[in-house]
Amino acid sequence: MPAMGPQLLQMFYRARLLCRSWLASDRARSSYRCSIVHAYSVGAGLPAIGPQLLQMFYRARLLCRSWLASDRARTDAANPITVINLDYSHAADSRRAPIMFKGLSLICMLLTSFAAHAEHWPAEQWSTGPAITGPDLQTLETYAFAPRDDATRQGIRTDALLVIRDGQLIYERYAGPTRAETPHLTWSISKSLLASLLGVAYGEGLFKLDDPAQKFYPPLAKHPAISMADLLHWASGLDWQEDYEYAPLKSSVVAMLYTRGRADMAAFTADHAEYAKPGQAFRYSSGDSNLLSAALKNIVGPARYTDYPWTALFEPLGIRDAVWETDATGTFVGSSYAYLTARDLARIGLLMARDGRWRDRQLLPRDWVAFNREPFAGYQAHQDEAVPGGHWWLNRSADGGAKPWPDAPADTFAALGHWGQAMYVMPGERLIIVRYGDDRDGTYQHNELLKLALKAFAQPVQP
Repeated sequence: MPAMGPQLLQMFYRARLLCRSWLASDRARSSYRCSIVHAYSVGAGLPAIGPQLLQMFYRARLLCRSWLASDRARTDAANPITVINLDYSHAADSRRAPIMFKGLSLICMLLTSFAAHAEHWPAEQWSTGPAITGPDLQTLETYAFAPRDDATRQGIRTDALLVIRDGQLIYERYAGPTRAETPHLTWSISKSLLASLLGVAYGEGLFKLDDPAQKFYPPLAKHPAISMADLLHWASGLDWQEDYEYAPLKSSVVAMLYTRGRADMAAFTADHAEYAKPGQAFRYSSGDSNLLSAALKNIVGPARYTDYPWTALFEPLGIRDAVWETDATGTFVGSSYAYLTARDLARIGLLMARDGRWRDRQLLPRDWVAFNREPFAGYQAHQDEAVPGGHWWLNRSADGGAKPWPDAPADTFAALGHWGQAMYVMPGERLIIVRYGDDRDGTYQHNELLKLALKAFAQPVQP
């Protein structure tokens, strides 16, 4: 393409100065990433470009169009060497002209790609991206929305499937009694919501991961070595049985939620004996999660606690219809009883996909999100359906085992719940998938849905 005129050169000078200022700021380290911008800028020997420059690039693009349509552009194009000398006659040192010309070429390449990959954030509603069609989508829907058997409750029974790509809603479908506006029971997805809520308190400096949990929940005095990190890893060492309805007579969680523990779930959990030293062994426990919820009450103070999920997390993300049940003591049932619409749950996924940042606010500290996504060292292969992080589930190999979901990227992580509830976050693919269900027989498979969803929704890698 022909060289650009001196007005565009002046704009490049301004962009470069702004870029230097942006790179020196804290926001540069936490602000948005654009792989194409980064790749082009590294290839050109220039720093990655910050979002503050987007408006300047838009102006530069308009100027390019105007200049290229002018008589001068046609004349200059016939003598490009003259143009280069003319364009860089404004520079204090003409020896820098080749570098500046390279920078101008970079801007021209970025004008379209940067706009195409600008960040999208939901307002009151999600903006919508391009509609998805084709045989890959049909194959996915055949799997996820098989004929529904409400009489026997057998087979795959998807209530909702929603997909966000690049911060935009590109697909959603509902079935059974569930609609877009239905706050759905998330079951153990509540645990990952609790982790995000604790992350806000952590960012306020109210606790540390190595703090003893008894500091915030005194009934744990009989287990003084349990730390906050141990509870987040489901590694309290308490002798807990998470057997659900398949073995109700020996199930700790059934007793906690429905019988002798339901009035004070944290106290019921704290009364359990120890089977291992805290922090040494993984054993999935809804009781550990409710100990965290009880600890949070003292971390933020009882006065704040009642509204804390809304004021600290839901409202900043624009979540309006969340419900979170409590036990008789007023402690949120952090293990099980949060209800969100699929669209609202996806906002939590976007927050996590973008390393705890919501627009210009670092709502969750980056080191907190890193902790959530780091495998627990005490996990042994095949102990559970995925690898535990800090109250999230990871698609990582651990203890010599293979990835839990072999057809999904290794950076995939998820919030998972009973009867097929799932939210999958794939940062590298810029995808968030929310799946609500009512599966009773184990037919639904995470890897199969992820494999089909990636075929339907993943974008080809840009050159």
